[in-house]
Amino acid sequence: LFQGIVLVAINPYEQLPIYEQDVIYAYSGQNMGDMDPHIFAVAEEAYKQMARDEKNQSIIVSGESGAGKTVSAKYAMRFFATVGGSASETNIEAKVLASSPIMEAIGNAKTTRNDNSSRFGKYIQIGFDKRYHIIGANMRTYLLEKSRVVFQAEDERNYHIFYQLCASASLPEFKDLGLSK
Repeated sequence: LFQGIVLVAINPYEQLPIYEQDVIYAYSGQNMGDMDPHIFAVAEEAYKQMARDEKNQSIIVSGESGAGKTVSAKYAMRFFATVGGSASETNIEAKVLASSPIMEAIGNAKTTRNDNSSRFGKYIQIGFDKRYHIIGANMRTYLLEKSRVVFQAEDERNYHIFYQLCASASLPEFKDLGLSK
C-alpha cells in the first residue's frame, strides 16, 4: 500500500545554497506544505512520523542515471544526523555513504550520461535509538546490471574494475591474483 508524498527533484549538476545547515533548521519541526517542496521536507515528515507513531519509515529515491539519487539520499541523511543530534558527533552521513574504491570499481561504469554511474541499487537502513538519534546504519546493494559484463552500448564502458585490472597487468602484485593474459 503506497501512502505518502512524492517530491520531484531535478539535478542541477552544481552545488546550490539550498542544502546548507540553516535550511535544515528551517525545515526541522515544520509541517508538510508549510514550506516549499524540498528533500528536507520529505525527511522531516518521515522523521516526525517515526517519532510520533514509533513505526519504521521509508523514503524511496528513484530516477534515471545521473538524476542525483545518491546526492538526494546524502541530503536526507544529513538532515537526520542534524535533527537527531548526531551530525557533529559521528558524521554519520560520511560513514554510511563512504564506499570503498573496490566497491565502486566493481559496481560503477561509464554510461552516456554519467562517467561514474552506479549500476546497482542501494538500500540504506538507518537505526535510531529511543531518543531518535542515529545509532548506526548499513547499506546493501542489489540488482547489479549483469548484462554489462558481456555487452556495452556504444560510448559506454564495462565496470571500472576491468579497465583497472588491464592497467595494472604489469604490476608485480598482479601475478598474485592468479589472472593470466
